[in-house]
Amino acid sequence: MSSADSHGGHSDDAPRGITRWLYATNHKDIGTMYMVFGLLMFLVGGLLAMMIRIELISPNMQLMKPELYNQIITVHGLVMVFAALMPMTAGFANYLIPMMIGAPDMALPRLNNWGFWLLPPAAIILVMPWILQLFGVGNGAIDTGWTMYAPLSEQGGMGIDFAIFAVFLLGLSSTMASINIVVTILNLRAPGMTMMKLPLFAWSWLITAFLLIAVFPALMAAAFMLLADRHFGTHFFIASGGGDPVLWEHMFWFFGHPEVYVLLLPTAGILPHVLSTFARKAVYGYKAQVYSFIVIGFLSVIVWAHHMYTSGMPAAANIYFMFSTMAISVPVAVLFFCWIATIWRGSMTF
Repeated sequence: MSSADSHGGHSDDAPRGITRWLYATNHKDIGTMYMVFGLLMFLVGGLLAMMIRIELISPNMQLMKPELYNQIITVHGLVMVFAALMPMTAGFANYLIPMMIGAPDMALPRLNNWGFWLLPPAAIILVMPWILQLFGVGNGAIDTGWTMYAPLSEQGGMGIDFAIFAVFLLGLSSTMASINIVVTILNLRAPGMTMMKLPLFAWSWLITAFLLIAVFPALMAAAFMLLADRHFGTHFFIASGGGDPVLWEHMFWFFGHPEVYVLLLPTAGILPHVLSTFARKAVYGYKAQVYSFIVIGFLSVIVWAHHMYTSGMPAAANIYFMFSTMAISVPVAVLFFCWIATIWRGSMTF
């Protein structure tokens, strides 16, 4: 089978119509579904953002109740981060990485299919409380802010429970996709393609996938600890019962700050390819960019508490997180200087 055939399409007896997409294992089909889903969620998140902006046009204008406004703020954040941006970047990875490294497909095609089809149920679960509210059930969606801080999230209606399950499914989907990407890059490279010959986009996604595998379980565990607090009598985040609300902050931001680089690194992996193409020059500083990706990935998991300076941490901890945060600017600056050098004196075309 030729390379074109292996990436291409479908045999004469392959499923057609809706079944082609339901049972898809071809990396291009699944990548397309990720990107279409991400685009749809961008539209949903954008609609919620417009509702927020319309409400804020005038201090005397009140188009919605404060409770609904808080719900829209929260769901907007969750949709944009988990259901729009992450699936969109995963779609690019699924579509491009096998072709870039000379692989016939992703290493685990069926897992790839499962990973995608967890996303639509998660999105539906996230907005389901609004649908139920139309029928007089419950009091709407989660309204705690997308960070879901305890002890506020210990209270409230079933919208928080729906959000917990949605986040868990989204995390499971991302973990599946990440495992698939790591296995594909490490095991299915074309003969002669060493790690230091990988395209920068593949390198950026390798680091991104390792980050997701490392940090998303922390958020998933925190979500179920919160669920246990709400329904099973535990006190992980309830101070009156011996718990600590700040523990939620640590567990959330241990995921939340690397998440910044989960969204940034794939973009940083695409950019040098685009700049090189339009500058008609080779990528400048390939190894420097690879090592910068690795250092960024490492530093991103040890700086999370710079989101928590006002939470009462010891001064020594604040100082550590301050310096580690400044340190991460060094590899990021290396990337920018490499990109500038790539286009320097290039024959730019647009």
